[in-house]
Amino acid sequence: MGILSWLLLGLIAGAVAKLLMPGRDPGGLIMTILLGIAGALLGGFLASLFGLGGVNDLSFMSILIAVAGALLLLVIFRRFRHRRLI
Repeated sequence: MGILSWLLLGLIAGAVAKLLMPGRDPGGLIMTILLGIAGALLGGFLASLFGLGGVNDLSFMSILIAVAGALLLLVIFRRFRHRRLI
């Protein structure tokens, strides 16, 4: 996948993850894209470990894997941010 494909996948995955888990998070579009790209990497790595494939193109399965990874990262991010505020 090219860099534009990763940016598009990151935008989609990050936006869907934030829609599924609404709340106040710092950052705007850039943070959403970065969260989505990191989620795609994490989701692809975990999916390949479990034999589910990876994030190789802009297919429906790749988007699902990327969104799952972005959701996982969003949960982790919110847990650490919450602990830091206390």
